[in-house]
Amino acid sequence: MKGFSNRMKTAQEYYFSAKLREVNELIADGKPVINLGIGSPDLSPDPSVIQALQNTVSQSQTHGYQSYQGIPEMRIAMSDYYRSQFQVELNPFEEILPLMGSKEGILHISLAFLNPGDAVLIPDPGYPTYTSVTQLLECEAIYYPLLEDGAPDWDYLKNLDLSRIKLFWVNYPHMPTGYRGSKELFEKLVDFAKRNELILVYDNPYSHILNPEPLSILSIDGAQEVALELNSLSKTFNIPGWRVGLVCGKKDWIQAILRVKSNMDSGMFLGIQKGATAALKLGKTWYEDLNQHYNNRRKLVWELADLLGLSYKKDRSGLFVWGKVPSNIQAEELVDQLLYEKYIFITPGKIFGNAGKDYVRISLCMPEYKILEAIKRIKAQNL
Repeated sequence: MKGFSNRMKTAQEYYFSAKLREVNELIADGKPVINLGIGSPDLSPDPSVIQALQNTVSQSQTHGYQSYQGIPEMRIAMSDYYRSQFQVELNPFEEILPLMGSKEGILHISLAFLNPGDAVLIPDPGYPTYTSVTQLLECEAIYYPLLEDGAPDWDYLKNLDLSRIKLFWVNYPHMPTGYRGSKELFEKLVDFAKRNELILVYDNPYSHILNPEPLSILSIDGAQEVALELNSLSKTFNIPGWRVGLVCGKKDWIQAILRVKSNMDSGMFLGIQKGATAALKLGKTWYEDLNQHYNNRRKLVWELADLLGLSYKKDRSGLFVWGKVPSNIQAEELVDQLLYEKYIFITPGKIFGNAGKDYVRISLCMPEYKILEAIKRIKAQNL
């Protein structure tokens, strides 16, 4: 054996892949761990979504290979969804590509546009996969800080040498901080990308979670010339394990991504596509009910955060509460104390970048009675 590839020098196992093994070992040992670490929705999909999947499973031809581009019905539903939710017009057959979760889209987009030695702009803090994919492709990750309002530090960006930078990752509502973004911010992002010949990739999986104004970067004038948008059905429709997402943008860019993707899978299971189509057709009540659940949970998580002495903002969106730890304790120390003394798992902010080292992230993806139990455990004996 002549050795692993050079990229394995930078490739690390995803934090949650490794940490959840540790958590599961505690559970197997009989410890009642409450997992407030990951953003995997525990709520059920709408019954119509499950019914569409079930109805398809028993039909002939369901179990064969499917189109690399998804069934027309689903692509049309995705186009209608963007029209009704974001006021964005997209050609369902040229400007939308369904994905097996938006996470794979990060890889496909990067493979379509990057060469070894290129550089990529990544928010700090930000989603770790932006970094891991960039490094796997032997490109350089350049981290840009965020200001107090969640916008990029424009002075920092203006002083950068942008000559090798191709991709510019942005994410609102931002994970992990919950910054919401705005039309004014998006206009600045589009203008910056245009002036510097960057591909602006807007990652939008939390658009409807506790967010009073869902936005698409493609609603901004001129954005479709410089921007791609990733979206996911995981959080919005409670189907994270189904792995359904999409990337949208101008035709030639979508075709380039398809050329990559079509070499890596053989299409999405038809039943999942039918279920996703049903989900995309859900109306206003679905989003209102979903956010009522998360709003109730967030109030309890705020109470938990207060008990831990965390500093946090309430004008944020998404599935998490992002809190700064007190000065008398390190974030990782707090995480370990909670896990091994209270059997409560939360996420250390350092995994999202250097700017997160003094923070922790607490998920809303847990029933209220479980969050109440976590509060009870913390109250029983202060850390």
